[in-house]
Amino acid sequence: MLNAPADAPPAVGMATPLPTFTLATATTDVSAPRLPDFSKGEGLLPAIAQDAESGEVLMLAYMNEASFAETVATGRAVYYSRSRQQLWRKGEESGHVQQVERIFVDCDGDTILLKVRQHGAACHEGYRSCFFRRWTPEGVEFVAERLVDPQTIYKGKPN
Repeated sequence: MLNAPADAPPAVGMATPLPTFTLATATTDVSAPRLPDFSKGEGLLPAIAQDAESGEVLMLAYMNEASFAETVATGRAVYYSRSRQQLWRKGEESGHVQQVERIFVDCDGDTILLKVRQHGAACHEGYRSCFFRRWTPEGVEFVAERLVDPQTIYKGKPN
């Protein structure tokens, strides 16, 4: 096996360590990792939560700059609730937190992907994933089992 020079790019398929960054240390240099561009989407960007191990898409929510900063600082997913108009710390009521393993930002800087370790149900309806219904030409079918009854988690509050 040949030894590559220390400054050579990694071979195809080889993992490279992800840079560690925070909002305070990030730059706007285009060669640096691109931060989310919160000037887009009226300050709210879609954030996809994906299981870090299996790749299953768990949910879609929105983040603003404050929720993103808190997520980076704490390692736990924090979103912005459009209906409540406030930060939503995932699992603050249910205990079903998302530990963030990695954060990706798309090429345009307007979509966030969180690779998470999900504890409990990701969906407020009690399913592991919010994507528990599959559309077919014959109609919608349920493709997952409910993990928990949402009424026991949210104590009768509307979801």
